[in-house]
Amino acid sequence: MANSTDGYRPSRSISSGSGEVNQLQFLVRSLISKMSSSAPVEVISATNDGGVSPIGYVAIRPLVQQIDGDGNVIDHGIIYNVPYMRIQGGSNAVILDPQVGDIGIAIFCDKDISAVKATGAAAPPGSARRFAMSDAVYLQSILSSVPAQYVRFSDEGIELVSPQQVHIQTPTVVIDGDTTINGALAVNGGGVTNDGVDIGKTHRHTGVTPGSGTSGAPV
Repeated sequence: MANSTDGYRPSRSISSGSGEVNQLQFLVRSLISKMSSSAPVEVISATNDGGVSPIGYVAIRPLVQQIDGDGNVIDHGIIYNVPYMRIQGGSNAVILDPQVGDIGIAIFCDKDISAVKATGAAAPPGSARRFAMSDAVYLQSILSSVPAQYVRFSDEGIELVSPQQVHIQTPTVVIDGDTTINGALAVNGGGVTNDGVDIGKTHRHTGVTPGSGTSGAPV
């Protein structure tokens, strides 16, 4: 579990205790140093891997290291059981689960969210902790490499790229507009029509004559 006193520990100096203003400043800085708001983090593990499932959890490590009062650099521990954000409304979703090594941004809630995570409903805070890294929520990537699979929006239109395949599963697909197919086309288990005329494997031609003549249009 990560430390709850995240970030810098306020440094003491000879004048730290001199005067009411310095004492008050030291007190305020000490309190602020115990609060976490947001931080860049690395994904260490994830419960989901792109399957059709409820939103899962990730384990993350904050990347901005801690520095104690003596200037020593201290790594953060791993924060486990962190929910992550998915674009979803009701049963409609874009499934894009975090992957190990992703660098993204995490926010830290102002109260203990453990009871809400456990029940998925309104609940009182699980403890008195405030702005602790234990109450992290992972949002999305902020530093990443060039994607190999993507949907790109630009002034030229929308581009869908996959190095494997694009699988569309629905009772009906409707395309309004001219269509160009570069490559082989296979139709399995259904007919092909053009303006209501079957041009698949069962269509027939009129005006068929022997020799070098040309048949009529399909019927």
